[in-house]
Amino acid sequence: MRTGNERGTDATGWDGLEFGETAGERLRHFRREGLSMNRAAPDGVLVGLIGAADQLPYRPDLPQAVLEAVIGHPDRNVRARFAEHRGVTLGFSRTGTRTCVGLTAGQWSRLVLAEPDSQRRYWLAVGALDAGARLTEEAYEALAGAGSAAVRADAASLPGLPDRLLRALARDPAPGVRAALCGAAWAGLDDTDRARLAEDPAEAVRTAVALARHEEVPVTGELYDGLADRYGLVETRRLAGDLAVRLCADREPSVRRSLAANPYLDPFLVSVLAVDPDAGVRFAVSVRPELTEAQRADVLEGLEPDGVRRPLPWVEALHEDPGAMRRLAACVHPVVRSSVATARRLPADVVERLARDEDRVVRLFLAERCDDAPADMLLEVWNWWTGSLSTPNRPYGHPNFPGRDLLRHAEDPNRRLRQLAVDDPDSTAELVERFSRDGDEEVRARAATDPRLSARSAERLLDDPDPDVRMLAARHPRLPVPALAGLLGAEDTAQAAARNPALPEWVMWRMLD
Repeated sequence: MRTGNERGTDATGWDGLEFGETAGERLRHFRREGLSMNRAAPDGVLVGLIGAADQLPYRPDLPQAVLEAVIGHPDRNVRARFAEHRGVTLGFSRTGTRTCVGLTAGQWSRLVLAEPDSQRRYWLAVGALDAGARLTEEAYEALAGAGSAAVRADAASLPGLPDRLLRALARDPAPGVRAALCGAAWAGLDDTDRARLAEDPAEAVRTAVALARHEEVPVTGELYDGLADRYGLVETRRLAGDLAVRLCADREPSVRRSLAANPYLDPFLVSVLAVDPDAGVRFAVSVRPELTEAQRADVLEGLEPDGVRRPLPWVEALHEDPGAMRRLAACVHPVVRSSVATARRLPADVVERLARDEDRVVRLFLAERCDDAPADMLLEVWNWWTGSLSTPNRPYGHPNFPGRDLLRHAEDPNRRLRQLAVDDPDSTAELVERFSRDGDEEVRARAATDPRLSARSAERLLDDPDPDVRMLAARHPRLPVPALAGLLGAEDTAQAAARNPALPEWVMWRMLD
């Protein structure tokens, strides 16, 4: 029986390639980095690269066997590096399915429990929760029972803590832990625990209770002035009337901006902030949910959304309400409309309206997030958007992206449209060959990824003037063995060549030497 590192009968053309120490450490490093991203590399090879290839933790489609090996790895730094990249927002395949294999709740919990340092254990738990996972009860118990009071205080803010652990933290001997629990989990405490904490001997705990009970008793000026840390308070808590008036006149625009986002703010103060001299304050008012369209238009006049645009939480909360989506899709405010466009499913009439929106960020959000985005709009967005970090393969990877009638673009002067012609089911190898000689590097790069490209053309593109085209050509599976072996022998091309899926397994195994 052959093992993974035996040559077998496919050694022709590879005999001159050096491995191990004779190849030199830099060359071996570049090979390992490329191999870590090779989609044809077997699980065993990827396991062998754990801790030896810097790029491997970034790979979004790691098989479960590799993840299991990472969880059991003896080096805590290796485990942490992989965990850090399991919680990123992932792209979509051409069929619209996610391309990443993430960690399960059990796997995250094993990572947490394997970490001896309680602070690092907490941050692993945060990574799990950011990735949308929940921990096992055993992992939560380890965090809530940490020897460090600071870690127990942090643990009190973790969502999903079992009730029995909430009750235990409410009786924790450290006042800082009890105070943190009041701030993070007040709604989950029963009346008995709430009453006891309200009479707590520690002032910090009583202050935390007062802030947590702001719905019943608004935050007073006296309480506000006595706080060392006011982060998030002005925009989230119900404030006493005199304190709100005072903050409305604060000299710091940042304070007034926070106040303008406060959902409990009196309508009169909203009207005062609507004419604030600071544009940021007026913008914060403009996206408040209670404004009428006429009021919103008045506040919005002269303002332009800038910077990173994020969906409004109050709009996201209405995504399942078709009536609300219809109403808000017609809103005068582009940020409100773009927040509607992030809904995964929308009524057909809402999609039609947003697909024609004058604000291109609205159309972009529809292309990236909504499963109902229409083909013609996706094609339009494709002309000017190549993908973001959160959705790297959209609009191209959207399931509604046009897959037919694309040959009509074969002569289009727009390179973005022209390259799509090879995706048409009636396209030919001859078209791919033609595109491999196109005057535009982006079109040649697209041809370099097509499996129909001839071996001769793949080899020719190794000398292309564009470095991206050369890199893609080095990864083409039809590249002749002598050319591929030559690329693996040079430091400047070894990394790209090591990603070639046509590499024999025995070559992959030898590159681990």
